[in-house]
Amino acid sequence: MSINCQAISKRFGATQALDHVTLTLEPGHIYGLLGNNGAGKSTLLSILTDRQLPDTGTVTIDGLPVRNNDKALHKVFLVGDQNFFPDDMKVQRALRTVPYFYPDFDLARAFDLAKQFGLPLKKKLPNLSTGYASIFRLIVGLCVNTPYLIFDEPVLGLDAQHRELFYRLLVETYMSRPCTVVLSTHLIDEVEDLIDYTIILREGKILRSGPTEELVGQAVCLSGPAGLVDEYTQDKTVLTSHSLGGLKTVTLQGNWEEPLPLGLEKSTMRLQDYFIRLQEAEDRAAARREEASHES
Repeated sequence: MSINCQAISKRFGATQALDHVTLTLEPGHIYGLLGNNGAGKSTLLSILTDRQLPDTGTVTIDGLPVRNNDKALHKVFLVGDQNFFPDDMKVQRALRTVPYFYPDFDLARAFDLAKQFGLPLKKKLPNLSTGYASIFRLIVGLCVNTPYLIFDEPVLGLDAQHRELFYRLLVETYMSRPCTVVLSTHLIDEVEDLIDYTIILREGKILRSGPTEELVGQAVCLSGPAGLVDEYTQDKTVLTSHSLGGLKTVTLQGNWEEPLPLGLEKSTMRLQDYFIRLQEAEDRAAARREEASHES
């Protein structure tokens, strides 16, 4: 039981959106799909749900190919930024329509969540604000009860109170009826305590993936006098380095328990810090490759 992607590639003109991406989404996890703009996150999710065709590769859900396969596609629901209801349909009517396509949709809970969010039921869908349009789609996702639930930038346009409400309701949904959840978001600091497995995309490839705690534990921050930092890190893998006056802070790949020399301080990283430092390291590596290519 899983969503399985094998060697997925997708190109748009000169842009390689995805480049031989292989991954498996197992039951019982809340995945975080992270990446900068243009990393390929939305393209990957669209291919997972058969909204776009890959140039190469295959996607299966519980062993079933997704291409034009209603049996497979009814197992997964993608909450994105698109509205698939008629423009003249009101919110209340749209919610009542969902069970025709997803029989396990919890209509009573949907109306309860609409009340909690303050969603205006009598408004037509196109007349909703950006925030309430997002809320409508989130409510559908939270109540659809599919085995696989995917959110692509789910809190677009939501204020802090509504974002917190969504995260709480997502956990309630996950706990009451376990499913596989994928959260694709730029708001890493808001979701890092929710996601137990992280996938980081960069330029269409998987840069890192693994249990969130293990990924974050693969790097540490070290700070202190510049000379002492340089001496201590000369045989270690330095991801990033920042200096201010005579002080220096570096991000090191790996972790260890050996005592530090007097004057140095080590601190663990949060997921957002790890993501940023990893991107900085990749940017510098790309710049070095570019420089080397010009020299050759």
